[in-house]
Amino acid sequence: MGNAKAFLTINRKEAGYRPVVDRISDFGEVEQTLNSDDRLLQASRCMECGVAFCHWACPLGNLIPEWQDLLYRGKWSEAYNTIIKRNNFPEFTGRICPALCEKSCVLNLENQPLTVRENEAAITERAFQEGYVKPNPPKKRSGKKVAVVGSGPAGLAAADQLNKAGHTVTVYEKDNYIGGLLRLGIPDFKLNKEIIERRLDILKAEGITFETGVEVGKNLSTDKLLADFDAICVTIGAGVPRDLPIEGRDLKGVHFALDFLKQQNRLVSGENIPSSELISAKGKKVLVIGGGDTGSDCVGTSIRQKANQVTQIEIMPMPPEGTNPATPWPLYPNILKTSSSHKEGCTRRWSLASNRFIGEKGKVTGVEVTDKESGKTEIIPADLVLLSMGFTQPVHEGLLDSLGVKYDARGNVEAVKPNESSVSKIFVAGDVTTGASLVVRAMMSGREAAIAIGQFLG
Repeated sequence: MGNAKAFLTINRKEAGYRPVVDRISDFGEVEQTLNSDDRLLQASRCMECGVAFCHWACPLGNLIPEWQDLLYRGKWSEAYNTIIKRNNFPEFTGRICPALCEKSCVLNLENQPLTVRENEAAITERAFQEGYVKPNPPKKRSGKKVAVVGSGPAGLAAADQLNKAGHTVTVYEKDNYIGGLLRLGIPDFKLNKEIIERRLDILKAEGITFETGVEVGKNLSTDKLLADFDAICVTIGAGVPRDLPIEGRDLKGVHFALDFLKQQNRLVSGENIPSSELISAKGKKVLVIGGGDTGSDCVGTSIRQKANQVTQIEIMPMPPEGTNPATPWPLYPNILKTSSSHKEGCTRRWSLASNRFIGEKGKVTGVEVTDKESGKTEIIPADLVLLSMGFTQPVHEGLLDSLGVKYDARGNVEAVKPNESSVSKIFVAGDVTTGASLVVRAMMSGREAAIAIGQFLG
């Protein structure tokens, strides 16, 4: 602990966001960066607590006090090497993780938690800029072949760990891009996709093979996969979105949030989308149904597409601001979360149940809602409605049904042993077995699956 009193004399300082007027005109990352001197000062605030609640709260078990001290001492390379002992991709979590660690930081008792997430991102960017991040292929191969189906955070983490252990790894992705929801589900203004490509270059140089446009169970049979590989790790996520089957659901202009977000990410990547297939918010009254992070991403994307107005509604009551006695420290607090997108211009409302979609000539014009507290019914005008209510389960048709795996009561693939399905050689990681969750939890699940596969392969 380099500076025992820093937490008393130095306040939390965040990098903040680019000015609203600038950031809503493009899809560049909204978050700014602090200079190195300020970053070191922020790291000095870590108290290296006897019980590191930050470490306890992180699903990856990040060695947070250790690398904060190294950062404070200016040992950037050592700090990065300490991070990647537990975190395969700190450039991802340093941008999009909700920072469970910060909520559990002892300094959060005074609403001044350590800037763990920003520090992590800064260390990783420095590592790439100064060349600390280099391909390090395994010196010896095991002779075992493992297929990873799905290239989201769980699949990439599993592939990285398995490759480091010397196994020959092939990753199959049904889309034309590697990264899963990291690549197509998260807007560029939160995670620039060059960040993903940069890491993929390292993974490829270390020996991992990536096959895109391959949907196992359709254009690649599961029988061939089982015959060609010694183990298979399924990490296809929870791809079935929760629908809203009310009157008028078939009206034009009602879309799932992920379809909207994926399309915009493809456009940013330079793809040409036929005008007949475009889901555009330009000049429209947009209603986002669902109050989570995906809904927030729809808000920010709609604003950048020049929507006329954006409203986001949630069926649950408005969470308390600041603190919530029901989720005390060091638990992750259920409190009001205001994202950078919300600050760009959005009306937010709570306790509204959607009754029916209203339309004219086959197109949606509004949604009838009822206030669950007052019982009052009203119509919210909208000519684009985005359904952002989470995901229910993985897609069963195709791969999973073909493999013959068992499902649990929620429709996820059942893990009869840690990360092992009911079918020999078939392992699972991430949302496909846990249900929809956080990127950091998916990465941890991928790492755990790699351990289980390693034990299975002997």
